Amino acid sequence: MDYRNLGPNGPRISALGLGCMGMSDFYGPADEATSIATIRAAQEAGITWLDTGDFYGMGHNEMLLREALKGGRRDRAFLAVKFGAQRDPTGAFIGFDTRPAAVKTALAYTLKRLGTDHIDLYQPARLDPAVPIEETVGAIAELVAAGYVRHIGLSEMGPATIRRAHATHPIAALQIEYSLMSRGPEAEIMPVLAELGIALNPYGVLARGLLGGTTPGRGDFRAHSPRFQGANYVRNQALAAALAGVAEERGATPAQLAIAWVLAQGPHIIPLVGARTPTRLAESLGALALRLTPEDLAALEAAVPAEAVAGTRYAAEHMAMLDSERPAA
Repeated sequence: MDYRNLGPNGPRISALGLGCMGMSDFYGPADEATSIATIRAAQEAGITWLDTGDFYGMGHNEMLLREALKGGRRDRAFLAVKFGAQRDPTGAFIGFDTRPAAVKTALAYTLKRLGTDHIDLYQPARLDPAVPIEETVGAIAELVAAGYVRHIGLSEMGPATIRRAHATHPIAALQIEYSLMSRGPEAEIMPVLAELGIALNPYGVLARGLLGGTTPGRGDFRAHSPRFQGANYVRNQALAAALAGVAEERGATPAQLAIAWVLAQGPHIIPLVGARTPTRLAESLGALALRLTPEDLAALEAAVPAEAVAGTRYAAEHMAMLDSERPAA
């Protein structure tokens, strides 16, 4: 396993993290025993970063992690938890709540579900439009001072919000979608992260499976995602096929090259892979052995030009919730 720093003075973290969301939600049925085996295989391979959210399966994902980390495995884990997204009994998203009291209540339940006395990285899942980011980060800072949280992160937030948050308390990492098909953070967000010494924690590095050859099945939210719809899907599959051609020439899988491309964008980048089985995990880990040349990077970017990607990364109502997508003031 390769390791990278979480910011200039932060702890050493595995260069790849395991995103556990799909083991509980959104991507169709998952087998619990297989999920636990995958988490444990990730740890055996040296992965420390395990990413979850209290709204993934309405607490199920945290309880799954608790089971997987029994037997002293918690000590080898860097637990990253998102909070703030509100859901009703049907699973529908109904808004966000990152008021200071809500922050502390959410953490209390998370600690109980995970069976731990602290969270390594705690981050609001989205910007709550009703609560200044200073209030949310200030509440987490109090939890840091009390020992319940080690580091503060953000998710899907734009440059101005990142600066305001960092001025309140040092921010360790920003989680945001970033891949060959989602290059949006490069223009304005990544320069701010570099300036402030904040790590980038990309999710969706396989463009939610488009670059890895995944076809959405029953109960999979991706079937309703703009990039998987109609003509968009046809155009994006053509890009995925071009990536597959480059991969075949280089003796790697498309997923491995897509992950390796993200890793190559900077030493402060710690991407998440969403493997749900040990086999998929092993494939993802193979990306760490790839050392891409400038020619390799150019070939990948020519195969999947950012401007050729069809469709937004979320439906319109969810895009409107992303502070990261709002034009800079």
